[in-house]
Amino acid sequence: MRARGYRLTPQRQLVLEAVDKLEHSTPDDILAEVRRTAGGVNISTVYRTLDLLEELGLVSHAHLGHGAPTYHLADRHHHMHLVCRDCTEVIEADLSAAASFTEALREKFGFETDMKHFAIFGRCGKCEAKQR
Repeated sequence: MRARGYRLTPQRQLVLEAVDKLEHSTPDDILAEVRRTAGGVNISTVYRTLDLLEELGLVSHAHLGHGAPTYHLADRHHHMHLVCRDCTEVIEADLSAAASFTEALREKFGFETDMKHFAIFGRCGKCEAKQR
């Protein structure tokens, strides 16, 4: 942050640490974690900080269903999300699993995908076995 002209305030540090600790977490989850250390932080501070951290390429978000996006550190999480509609488990799938799909989109449409924001909804193996 400092290299790009931004101060690393205590609130920004706490938000970044919370994202690191919680991994796929909503702004409300991050706020709850931050408030364990700094009770005076509010949700607007969390949102502003997440926006800045994403702009700087430090965090990334994905939409894993209805409601708020979930945030995770950008440098550690190059994956797509498989979300079970039954139990809500989130499985992290390596981007290579979608290589033929992304290549087909590139060839057919000239479209470059951003798979880090991609979530596929369905049923996990455990829930599928229960269904049978």
